[in-house]
Amino acid sequence: MHTGAPSTIIGSSLSVEREEMEEERSKQHFVLVHGIGHGAWCWYKLTALLRSAGHTVTALDLAGSGVHPQRLDEVRSFGDYARPLMEVMASIPPREKVVLVGHSYGGACVALAMERFPEKVLVAVFVAGIMPSPACSVARIAEEFFKGHPLEAYMDSTLVVRKDPLSICSVSFGYNYLSTRLYQLSPPEDLTLATMLVRPASCFLDDANEMMQLTEERFGSVRRVFIVCKEDKSTSEAFQLWMIQRSPGAEVMEIEAADHMVMLSRPRELFRLLVEIAVEHGSRTSSHDLPRPRGGGRLR
Repeated sequence: MHTGAPSTIIGSSLSVEREEMEEERSKQHFVLVHGIGHGAWCWYKLTALLRSAGHTVTALDLAGSGVHPQRLDEVRSFGDYARPLMEVMASIPPREKVVLVGHSYGGACVALAMERFPEKVLVAVFVAGIMPSPACSVARIAEEFFKGHPLEAYMDSTLVVRKDPLSICSVSFGYNYLSTRLYQLSPPEDLTLATMLVRPASCFLDDANEMMQLTEERFGSVRRVFIVCKEDKSTSEAFQLWMIQRSPGAEVMEIEAADHMVMLSRPRELFRLLVEIAVEHGSRTSSHDLPRPRGGGRLR
C-alpha cells in the first residue's frame, strides 16, 4: 500500500494552517489609554499607523476626558475615572488577548485592568507611564514623583490643592507647561491641538491607592514592558528608572529624542516598538497552539 501521498497532503494542509495562524497572530488588538487631561485624540497618529498595518485599535476616553460626556465634577472617584477602560476590557471576548498600552497616568488605569482582567491582556506596555506594582503603591509613586516635581514645576497651570501635592484635586495645564514640559519636541500643530482639547483633570490619588490592591497572582501574571522616553521633561528618566527598579520582571525599551508626548513627537518609533512587543509576546504565548503533525504527517 502506498502511504506517501496522504502524508504529503496532511503536511501541506498543516503548513497552510500554520501560516494562516501565524499571519492572524501577527495582527493584534491594541487598547490605548491616554494620560491625565488628554483623551483618545492624542493617539491619532499611532492609531492610523497601527490600522494601516492591519491591527485593531481601541483608543478610549477615560471619564471626564476627551469627548467623554461627563464633566470633571461629575467624576467622583478613580473607579469612575477608569470605568470606560474596565467596560472595554469586560467586552473583550473570552480567549482574546489585547496589547494594553498606558501613557503617563494612564498607566495606573492599565494596572487596575491587569489586576481585574489578567486573562485578557497579552502584554501591558507603560509608555513613560505610572507603573505601580504589588510592592510599590500609587501613593508611594506619587510621593517620589513630587519630590522632583513640586507644584512650582507646573508653571502656569491652574491647580486646586487641599494641603500638599498628594492632595491635588484638579489640574488644568497651562500653555507654558504644555510647550516646555510635555510637547517641547512635538510638532507645533500638535501643541496647538492640545491647547484646544486638553481638559481639567484629577488623579484621584487617595481613592486610587485605596482601591488598587495589586497581587502577584493576577497583576503579576501579566507580562510588562516599560518604554522610557529619553527627553521627557515631565516624567524624568531618573523617575522612570526608579519605577522600573520597583517592578521586577518588567522589560525596558527606550526611544531617543522623545518628549513626554512620544505618540506625537516620535509616532513611527513608538509604532515599531509596539508591533515588535506584540509579535514577540504573541509568539511566546501562542506557540503551543500551533498545529502538530497527525498520523505520521510532517510539517512542510
